[in-house]
Amino acid sequence: MRLSVISAAVVAALVGYAASVAIVLAAALALGATSAQAASWLLAVSLGKAVGSAVLSWQSKVPVVLAWSTPGAALIAATSGISLAEGVGAFILAGALIAATGLIRPLGALVARIPDGIAAGMLAGVLLPFCLKGAGAAEALPGIVLPMVAVFLVVRLVSPALAVLASFGAGIVLALIGGADLSGLGLSAPVLVPVLPEFRLSVILGLGVPLYLVTMASQNLPGFATLRAAGYEPPVVPALTVTGLISGVTAFFGAHTVSMAAITAAICLGPDVHPDKDRRWVVGLAYAGAWVVLGLLSPTVLALLAALPGPVVVALVALALLSPLTGALAGAFAAPDQRFAATLTLAVTASGVAAFGIGAAFWGLVAGLAVFRLERFRR
Repeated sequence: MRLSVISAAVVAALVGYAASVAIVLAAALALGATSAQAASWLLAVSLGKAVGSAVLSWQSKVPVVLAWSTPGAALIAATSGISLAEGVGAFILAGALIAATGLIRPLGALVARIPDGIAAGMLAGVLLPFCLKGAGAAEALPGIVLPMVAVFLVVRLVSPALAVLASFGAGIVLALIGGADLSGLGLSAPVLVPVLPEFRLSVILGLGVPLYLVTMASQNLPGFATLRAAGYEPPVVPALTVTGLISGVTAFFGAHTVSMAAITAAICLGPDVHPDKDRRWVVGLAYAGAWVVLGLLSPTVLALLAALPGPVVVALVALALLSPLTGALAGAFAAPDQRFAATLTLAVTASGVAAFGIGAAFWGLVAGLAVFRLERFRR
C-alpha cells in the first residue's frame, strides 16, 4: 500500500461522492424518505460499494471500483406517487436482475438486443429535465449559481473529474458569505434503518426495470470498458453477481443499486497510482476504506445540503448530470437508423408521463422499441 494508492482512492471517492450526493438526496426525497432514512440510504449504499470493491479487487486481483448508479438516482428522483417501501421493492428487483444477468446467459443476451440508441435515449430523457432546471436556479440565485458555473467551466478545462467537486466547494463558500446558517452542523453516527419492501406491478415496471436497464447501460458496461482500456480483463460475471446481490441486501435499508464505476474508476487505473500493474488492485481496498468513512459522515453531509439554498443544490445536480447527458445524447444519435426512435424515446421519457401508474422511462422504452421495429419492418 503506497501513498499514491491512498491518494488516488480518496480523490476518486470524494469526486464520486460530491458529484452526485445531491442527486441521491433528491431521489430519497422523491420517495418520501425521512432524514434518518435518507442517512441510512447513504450509509448502506456506501458500505455496499466498500464491500464490493474490496471483495472483487481481492478476488480478481483487478482494481475494481464500484459506484452508486447516478443515472439510476436521477430516474428515482424523477418519479412521483411512489412510497419508499415500494421503491425498495423496485430496488430489490433491479439488484436481482443484475445478478441474474451475470448468472443467466440468455438474459444478458436479451438485454444486449435492446438497441444502444434507444437505451441511450431513455437515459437522456431521464437526465434532461434535471439539467434544464439549472437555468432556473441561475435565474433564482444568480449571485451564487453563476460563480458556481464559472468555477465548473474553468476547472473542467484542467480536470473534468474535479469540476463538480470544485463547484460544490464554491457553492458552500458563497452560501456562507451570503448568510447561510451552518451552525447546526455536527458529527452524528448514522443508523441503518430497515424498510419493509412492498411490491406493486406498476412500480416494478415503471421503476424497477428501467433502473436495471439504466444501471446496466450507463454504469456497468462503461465500467467494464474502462477496465479493458486500462489493460485489464474485467471480471464481468463476478462483478454483476456481487453488485446485484449487494444491491439486493442494501435495498432493505433504503439504498438503490450499486454498479461498476467508469469516470472515477479511471482515476484509480493509471501508472501514477502504482507502477506495478499487477499490484494496482490494492487501490480497491483503499477505496473501500474511503467509502466507509464517507458513509459514516452521511448525516453531516445531508445536514449541509439541507442548509444550503435550494437553487444551489439544484444547480449542483444540473452540473453533475451534464457529462452523463452528453454521453447519452451522443449514444442516442450515433446510429442513423435509430435516431428517430431514440428521439421519441427521449421525448416520452422526459415528458414525465405516468400512464396506468407506470413511470415515463418504461413508456419511453416501449415507444422507442415499437417505432424501431416498425421502421425495420418497413425496410
